[in-house]
Amino acid sequence: MSDPRFEPEYVGPDETGTRLVVRWKDGAVSEFTPRFLRLNCRCARCVDEMTGIRTLSPATVPEDVYPLAIRAVGRYALGVTWSDGHDTGIYSYELLRRLGDESSRADSDSPTGNDAAS
Repeated sequence: MSDPRFEPEYVGPDETGTRLVVRWKDGAVSEFTPRFLRLNCRCARCVDEMTGIRTLSPATVPEDVYPLAIRAVGRYALGVTWSDGHDTGIYSYELLRRLGDESSRADSDSPTGNDAAS
């Protein structure tokens, strides 16, 4: 039996076209800015496979990075081709849910919101 927390029922742009929205089958909604997602890539070019240390420098990711294409990877993830030429990372639904939940908690804990997802 699958877990509805990790099953998207909608993946697409928000009404302004500036954020990626994932509506989960359990009713939760996660929203991401493109740069936030790009900086959270977990591929071998962005994170050292042996140590888990992030090798991607945020300074190398343009502020205005955006997805050129988003595609399903099986039934468990999204693959993104980015405007900065990066296209090797995948974002599992579990990762997207975790990132969305962390961002929501940070937003509710902070009176000014969470810049990490902005």
